[in-house]
Amino acid sequence: MSAETAPPPAREIETLEEFDRVALTGSFAGYRVQAVDLTDRTFALLVADTTQAVFLGCLMEPQALAHVRAGGALVFPPVPHLPFDPYRATLYSPTELYADLAAAGYEHTPDARAYDWYRQSAAGGDLLASMLRSIHDDAVTDALDEHLAGARVVGVMGGHAMKRGTDAYAGAARLGRDLARAGLTVATGGGPGAMEAANLGAYAAPQQDVMLGKALSVLGSAPSFRPSVGEWAATAFEVRERWPEGGTSLGVPTWFYGHEPPNAFASHIAKFFANSVREDTLLARCNSGVVFLPGAAGTVQEIFDAATPNYYSARGEPTPMVLVDRAHWTTELPAWPLLSALARDHAMAWRIALVDSVTEVPDALVRLAEK
Repeated sequence: MSAETAPPPAREIETLEEFDRVALTGSFAGYRVQAVDLTDRTFALLVADTTQAVFLGCLMEPQALAHVRAGGALVFPPVPHLPFDPYRATLYSPTELYADLAAAGYEHTPDARAYDWYRQSAAGGDLLASMLRSIHDDAVTDALDEHLAGARVVGVMGGHAMKRGTDAYAGAARLGRDLARAGLTVATGGGPGAMEAANLGAYAAPQQDVMLGKALSVLGSAPSFRPSVGEWAATAFEVRERWPEGGTSLGVPTWFYGHEPPNAFASHIAKFFANSVREDTLLARCNSGVVFLPGAAGTVQEIFDAATPNYYSARGEPTPMVLVDRAHWTTELPAWPLLSALARDHAMAWRIALVDSVTEVPDALVRLAEK
């Protein structure tokens, strides 16, 4: 294709404000307009150039829809009766996923309804449903990259079974607070247990130290999301209401494990349908290191998901990896001996560490980054 006939570079429009600014130029040629309600922008669409534009899930009046298609635009229409927007332009928030929790119970929240849709559609093997899941996950990935642009991200991985009210949970929360106060963006798998604790710590980072202790006491009344997700989530929102000025962090959960609800302390949530996409997306963006707290199968998987690109230097310099709790990772689940053997004679050997306590993690990350 010659330079004269090459399409214009793609640019994104994700809000009405952005749409209105571009409308003043008279041309949407080459733009991607994503999940914007354009029912009140019919005139702007009728007079604009829409050559090679793409409209993703945008509501339009029939006259405007016919015009933009005739003008050379590709239109992906909204899909009715879905409990989620496959074309969404932003990450989720806890209040969005847990909408109607207090009034109707967890089973009526958008999070629970999306999980029910996922289970039904996956069991049926419907091609359209599979396409919608893929479009959604790609849209969330795009929103995540926009959100994290320029951020120093450290991942905190760990088991969902870690209960509130335990020393381990409190330690994970203090770790999340310390990392956030060091200027890092804390990213977790977005679920309960160790993941929630780290996100809670990041939420507590701007507050006085005493706030975290008080929050842990409130949360201790509902130690686990079993038997009641609603009660578990409600105590988290109680903490958020009592201390509303919380810090930011990232949660990356999945509806593949939808029985594990998202925690309410991650300010931004990138929730995926495909767990494989979720795992790789999360670990690939932890550019300042990954911390592995004690966990079971999922955490072991994440250790070696992170180790593989480090082993092959697939993403450039190996990312620091810190495993916490020597007994857990050498005796109970001996991932450390295998990781050490794998790292031998490779650059990643200088970027892995095993420590006894979460208090050692910040210094270990700094030390590994300098090697």
